[in-house]
Amino acid sequence: MTEKVFFGHEPTPELIAILLVYFVQGILGLARLAISFFLKDDLGLSPAEVSALVGVAALPWMVKPVFGFISDGLPILGYRRRPYLILSGFLGALAWTAMATVVHTAWAATTAIALSSLSVAFSDVIVDSLVVERARKESVGDAGSLQSLCWGASAVGGLLTAYFSGSLLQHFSVQTVFAITAAFPLIVSTVAWLITESRMTEPTNWAAVRQQLGQLRQAVSQKSIWMPTAFLFLWQATPTAESAFFFFTTNELGFDPEFLGRVRLVTSLASLTGIWVFQKFLKTVPFRQIFGWSTVISAILGLSTLLLVTHANRTLGIDDRWFSMGDSLVLTVMGQIAYMPILVLAARLCPPGVEATLFALLMSVVNLAGLLSYESGAVLMHWMGISDHDFTNLALLVIITSLSTLLPLPLLGWLPKAGEEMPDTATQPSLQPVPVALDFDPSASKHLEQPFLPDLVTELVSSRRSDAVEGSAFLTGEE
Repeated sequence: MTEKVFFGHEPTPELIAILLVYFVQGILGLARLAISFFLKDDLGLSPAEVSALVGVAALPWMVKPVFGFISDGLPILGYRRRPYLILSGFLGALAWTAMATVVHTAWAATTAIALSSLSVAFSDVIVDSLVVERARKESVGDAGSLQSLCWGASAVGGLLTAYFSGSLLQHFSVQTVFAITAAFPLIVSTVAWLITESRMTEPTNWAAVRQQLGQLRQAVSQKSIWMPTAFLFLWQATPTAESAFFFFTTNELGFDPEFLGRVRLVTSLASLTGIWVFQKFLKTVPFRQIFGWSTVISAILGLSTLLLVTHANRTLGIDDRWFSMGDSLVLTVMGQIAYMPILVLAARLCPPGVEATLFALLMSVVNLAGLLSYESGAVLMHWMGISDHDFTNLALLVIITSLSTLLPLPLLGWLPKAGEEMPDTATQPSLQPVPVALDFDPSASKHLEQPFLPDLVTELVSSRRSDAVEGSAFLTGEE
């Protein structure tokens, strides 16, 4: 079992605790469809309002570096990890309990969803730091296997809930699903006691923190770093039509929660397929080439949803459900292939000494782009008059959102050339408040860093950003 299941790592209580935290991050997808139907049906929000709400609730994922500094610089009773894991679990349970009981307005829902997102983001920072600390004691190969193990735990949780997120809604209310979900964050609080941690007796070395901030400032001021980062931001910030499409599939096409759960399961497996394809065939392809072709192909494939929106698929004799299933599968595979280079490029941009903090900062920038994507999509839906039952302009919205992904292509020159080395701006080791994988390997990364608030909104059609590594949405996600 140690060799086959745990990839050679001894299954100590602490390792089991770490894996359970990742498992919980994946299994929280149980409430994903419930959130979408709650916002649409119970609160009566429009597609534009849902898109705007989700963007705001994603804010905690944009300040993850801050959580790292808090954990490292402000220990509770001398401990930097365990207390924050406990508090994160209780915060998540409180947020989902509130969703099940007292949340009846849009503002209350936004607050509760943001708190649940904060709970996951903070616990993710803490548990990643534990993985990095363990990885430093192992060989490079073992470090990669540890990442794979953690990613797998999250993937198992996500896959277990992919289908049940819909089937539960067929038999129970959204409030019941929220109440069930509220129990899982308490697992994080419980297993936190299994984390081995020595009590700190010395004060925080703020001089080291200041040194790192200086190195970080020096790194981001270089063109070879900020130009690729700017490209990633623009590439991810184009508007999305996901919320409108969810309303269309449920209100216009009559897709029930159970079928949407099946679609989630298919897209989850398709995301894993996309990662495998990238790792097997595309990981050595130059950045400019893979970004260019994947963007063009994704934009063209994204237009295939016009067949469903205009009901042309029925003319071709293809049932709505079968078309949606197949379309989602193909788009998700392509979307994941297009998204994986972001993680690889972000990792390669990070010079030694500040790689952890800079990587977290880069992913926060990508997450900020995700917020703008949702908010700009909300503005377009409002301007076009797309409501919960008026989808007259949905085809035009699909065209705009698909073709807008091509806008950053003239800036491909901002990406590093094939074989171009990243600068070594920092040579001194320093405190790493926000962890990332050492020796980054996309196949071993759990992709929790979802720019689009994983596990809170369904996207029947995954765009090229593809939250969809759901082995959580998550995989949602990551560093």
